[in-house]
Amino acid sequence: MTTKRDYYEILGVSRNATKEEIKKAYRQMAIKYHPDKNPGNKEAEEMFKEAAEAYEVLSDDNKRARYDQFGHAGMGNSASGGFSHDWTIDDIFAQFGDIFGGHFGSFGGFGGFGGSSRSSRRANRGSDLRVKVTLTLSEIVNGVEKKIKVNKYLTCDACGGTGAASGSSYSTCSTCRGSGYVTRVTNTLLGQMQTTSPCPTCNGEGRVITNKCMSCGGEGVVRADEVITVKIPAGVAEGMQLNVQGKGNAARRGGIPGDLLVMIEEEKHPQLIRDGNDLIYNLNISIPDAILGAPVEVPTVDGKVKIKIEPGTQPGKILRLRGKGLPEVNSYQRGDLLVAVNVYIPKNLSREEKAIFERLAKSSSFSPDPNDKTSFFDRMRGAFE
Repeated sequence: MTTKRDYYEILGVSRNATKEEIKKAYRQMAIKYHPDKNPGNKEAEEMFKEAAEAYEVLSDDNKRARYDQFGHAGMGNSASGGFSHDWTIDDIFAQFGDIFGGHFGSFGGFGGFGGSSRSSRRANRGSDLRVKVTLTLSEIVNGVEKKIKVNKYLTCDACGGTGAASGSSYSTCSTCRGSGYVTRVTNTLLGQMQTTSPCPTCNGEGRVITNKCMSCGGEGVVRADEVITVKIPAGVAEGMQLNVQGKGNAARRGGIPGDLLVMIEEEKHPQLIRDGNDLIYNLNISIPDAILGAPVEVPTVDGKVKIKIEPGTQPGKILRLRGKGLPEVNSYQRGDLLVAVNVYIPKNLSREEKAIFERLAKSSSFSPDPNDKTSFFDRMRGAFE
């Protein structure tokens, strides 16, 4: 598999570049490697696609944050080496053409290089969907595959998403004359100002259907339920967002589908507390067990394990069970289980029990060491270092 280049390197910007700097760099790259300027040049076409892929990620705050943290491994399907949507050149024109004022598809629209037979019709893109998934610690530690039922817009089966009835044809839009855009000139104090926007009659498609599909009313999409399988990697945390590309709402009349954004929620464990990739368990032991030592069981996400409490264990001692915590996302590293030892002090004693402790209180073994200045907080701090 070919190693993917760094997205910042592709666009020639620094890692702390602003959105405007990223947009400007992408525009320059797109103009330089535009297929109409480099006809038949496969290398230029690949550079054009590569720049679009980099811009797709770095122009999106969520994708950029995930890329900065995990690199290409955090980009889901795009990490395998292909463009994340498997888009064609026309799809790229449709998706990012707005940064050129609406005429990205025809190269003559931003510099007069001309000679393009490419259609400047505007393709639709479906909207993204957002769902929440609640996971247990057991699911987080192992990773899980979830089936999510989503009510969304799906491609119409009757017309295959075209919006046209069987045997129907298309006619050129009379408003925009097939360009998909209308240009308006208004007079201002500074002179005439020209603006270009998608055609309101054909919604930027440049054509209209002569006979619409009865099932979808010419939209090419219908509302229905779909069960989507989402693979959630091990080690995710509360608030993380996974992007399932192409599983959002279908686009009108065969456009580009949106994405499904999966927000992670974490179900609280009844005994374990999460601290990053580490887990904390508060273990209560009796005074005799703290003095004499004893074997005890503690819970982990993989089941219970036995540990030994050493004789003379002090309250506040932290026992570290390495590798018994949670894994890092896309990593073999795993956190620890920190067992915080609490010694239970009974409030109500029988006369017999009270007499025993009164005798013990006179023993020198039960007198605190005056030279031990270690506080509970010092012990806690030392346990985490």
